[in-house]
Parts: sequence; structure tokens; C-alpha cells
Amino acid sequence: MKEAVMRRRYVPDLQRFNALCEGNYRRLVQLRRLAASDGHHATFELRDRDAYFGRVHIERQQKSRYTETLLLEQIHNSGRWLNDPHLTVRVYHDAGLAEVVSCYRDYRIQAVNDYPNRSMHHPDEKAQVNAFLADWLAFCLRFGHVAAEEIAWPV
Repeated sequence: MKEAVMRRRYVPDLQRFNALCEGNYRRLVQLRRLAASDGHHATFELRDRDAYFGRVHIERQQKSRYTETLLLEQIHNSGRWLNDPHLTVRVYHDAGLAEVVSCYRDYRIQAVNDYPNRSMHHPDEKAQVNAFLADWLAFCLRFGHVAAEEIAWPV
């Protein structure tokens, strides 16, 4: 007689998640300083010397006293290794946090998902998407450059 295996419910690690969101906030602030911006939009290219990786666009969708909602998307890439990320990020300036609220077609990312589920989301999908944002922002900081045509005073 086989015993039924009890699955333990996933419990989010809030300390790790907050650390991830704090890091994303710092990376996003640095990145917005790098980009050519008019206040509502910011654009920069990803390149390593002569290698072109693509172009990233940041658009402010909503702004209030302590928060703003940004759309981050890679609008062009030079390879098939990255599937043009399209993320909506809520930035909490009073708390110093940046959190992904939607990704591609998933308009609301649940903090915890039952598994298995119809959409085949992982139990820790929200943490994974925010970890992806951290990696992508770090990549953008390493390879991000303002396009030559957008520099106000060319050198």
C-alpha cells in the first residue's frame, strides 16, 4: 500500500523578495540616469564595442506622489537568445522598491500559484520574474549606451 505524498505548499521568502526588489530599484535608478530621457520616455542601446544587442525603451505609464508605473521593453534585438522582454514595473519611491506587476501577456502575477495549474506557472513565479528583471537590468547597466543620434551635445 502506497502512502499518499503530501506536497508542502510554497511559502514565499519575503526577505529574499524584498532584497530583490530593493536591488531592482537601485538598478533602475542607475539605468534611468544612463538613458537619454525626456521625463516620460527613455531609450538606450545595448552594445559591446561593435556588437549590437538591441534597444531598450522605458516609458512612464503612471505617476503619483510616491509611486510610478513603468513599461520596460526591449524593442529590438540582434539575436534569438532573448525574446524581447516586455515588463510592467511598479516603482515605490518611498520604500525604495521596484516590483514586476505584469510580464508579457500575464497581466497580474500571483505571489503564490498552486501547482500544477492551467497556465503552468511555477509556484514561485513572481520571485522568478523579479529575479529575471534583476538579471536583465544588470545586463542593461553593463552594455547600455545612449544612441549617438540621441546625444544632445555630440562629442
